[in-house]
Amino acid sequence: MSLEKNKAVVRKAIEALNRQDLSLLDDLVAPDYFNHTRKMQGREGYMQYVTTHFKTFPDFHVTIEDIIAEGDKVCVRVIVTGTHKGEHHDTAPTGKKMRVRSVQIYRIVNGKAVEGWTDYNFHTDQLDLLKQIGVIEYTEKGRKLFPEDVS
Repeated sequence: MSLEKNKAVVRKAIEALNRQDLSLLDDLVAPDYFNHTRKMQGREGYMQYVTTHFKTFPDFHVTIEDIIAEGDKVCVRVIVTGTHKGEHHDTAPTGKKMRVRSVQIYRIVNGKAVEGWTDYNFHTDQLDLLKQIGVIEYTEKGRKLFPEDVS
C-alpha cells in the first residue's frame, strides 16, 4: 500500500476510536495484531483494551498532532482527552478531565494494523493522569518535577 493509504488507515482507526465504533475498528485491526508496549495479543485483546477506556472515559477523544509514514509503518503524535467517569485501575470515578500526550507507531499490512508500539514517558504521564483525575496531589517538590504544561 502507498504511504498515504497507510496513513488513511491510522486516521480511520482514530476516527473510529473517537466515535467508539468497534465495527470499524474490527475492519482496521488484524486478528493477530500485537502491541509490543502493552504485550497485548490479538484483535480481541485490543478491543477489550479500548472498550475499557470508553467505559472509564466516555468522552474519550484522540486528536492527531502529526502523522508520518515510511515503508509499512505510520507514526502518529496524539493528544488523548477524556473525563474520568468510570473506574480506572481500582480508582472510583472522579469526574475530572485528563489530557495525555502519546506517540504511537503502527505497522500496516493490507489495510490493517498488525503491530503497534506506544511511546510515552510512562511515569510522568501516569502520574500526571492520576493528578488530573484527582487521585493524587503533588507536593511542592512534585510540582517542580512534573510541571502541569502538557502541550
